[in-house]
Amino acid sequence: MLSSFCRNILYLAVNTTAFAMEHDLILKNVAKHIALTKEETAFFAALLQQQDVTKKEFILKEGQLCKSISYVHSGTLRAYYTDKEGRESTIMFAITDWWITDMYCFINQQPAMLNIIAIENSSILQLSKNNFELLCIEVPKFERFFRIIMQNAYIREQLRVIQNLSLTAEERYHSFIEKYPQIVQQVTQKQIASYLGITPEFLSTIRANKSKKIIS
Repeated sequence: MLSSFCRNILYLAVNTTAFAMEHDLILKNVAKHIALTKEETAFFAALLQQQDVTKKEFILKEGQLCKSISYVHSGTLRAYYTDKEGRESTIMFAITDWWITDMYCFINQQPAMLNIIAIENSSILQLSKNNFELLCIEVPKFERFFRIIMQNAYIREQLRVIQNLSLTAEERYHSFIEKYPQIVQQVTQKQIASYLGITPEFLSTIRANKSKKIIS
């Protein structure tokens, strides 16, 4: 049962036009891991803030306080790190039905180390750090949901590090396109090269070699 304070939040939310926004996709995402009551579902939806972002618009810049975690309702986003020489290294992509943030800085409320930018016009649902904490207190099962989200992200990054140490660049590229075919359709070859830690020119060579093998 929600506290009286949170029931007041819910009452205010359901009486605004913002609450009428479509939440089916994110609720299906949550339902993969936890089951919510109608009241819990409505409360969760009431804490989300919808934002439309245009292509090349940032939702987070390096040095800004990382105040929220974002769910991609539609579109594609990219998180990247820029070194002192201005070189970009793509850390992750986020397509429809994925979550994205600078996790370390979000959890610890630190200035962001990453930039997060929209690759195409996108729509996101954001959960602020304050609402994140409130949600986990009022609906404890969300602790499990976000633990699973963060756990899966950690596993994905660990496997990526191991692949970088054990596979050739060509093998890493083939693994990427097999694992994330939907991402390949949305991002540029330059961005894929940045994610794989190789130059765009070298990626072009890999793709050319692959085409030759298919033809032969």
